[in-house]
Amino acid sequence: MLLLATTWVTVTYGGAPKPDSETATAPVAQFLARQHGVPPHRATRRLVASGGSQSGWMQVATVYSPHAGFHYEVTDEGGSSYVRTKVLRALLESERQLIGKGESARSAFVAANYTFGSVGHDPSGLATVLLSPRRKDPELVAGTLFLQPDTGDIVRLEGQLARSPSFWIKRVNIVRTYERVGGVVLPVLLESQAELRMFGRATLRMTYDYAEIDGRAVTAARQALAAY
Repeated sequence: MLLLATTWVTVTYGGAPKPDSETATAPVAQFLARQHGVPPHRATRRLVASGGSQSGWMQVATVYSPHAGFHYEVTDEGGSSYVRTKVLRALLESERQLIGKGESARSAFVAANYTFGSVGHDPSGLATVLLSPRRKDPELVAGTLFLQPDTGDIVRLEGQLARSPSFWIKRVNIVRTYERVGGVVLPVLLESQAELRMFGRATLRMTYDYAEIDGRAVTAARQALAAY
């Protein structure tokens, strides 16, 4: 469970990349050009994790700025104390440390980390882009980006970790959903599922509800995904 929690903890906190010859086709070029890093924000996250016979949840107030880094405060929690301590708090603390060390760019959607394949479309009309990691790294995902075809805004990422973080984990599947909130495209939902040798399936779900972005209050707080 701890390995599942700490394999995918970062948002794209890096700066804007420059499209190259491999990524210069729309809407991929639009997607890359529109990335400017995550703005300062305040949010509430709800985290739920389960594995084996144990499960736990946590409500957390978070604050991020490029200068001060990432900070969090647990406001409510329940379920297994082991899951809360060893999984959920471990996830948050790992994110705080990665951002503080400036290492989160290792997982950013940039040409240094990924090649972007041919563009297709799904039944709903979203552009689908094959995402191929340039290295076998458990912080990278091999899968598909779903983009708005006219703007390049990311809607969803689906895939598997490029490399298993441990012999004990056979596979880690990731789904991350994004929305435009306060004029900025930000993650609103993370779902992760791992197949663990001898222990079966472990799951992690995290929702984001933004209250303030770049010093401006978010007038329409997102409640649907935060509710269970």
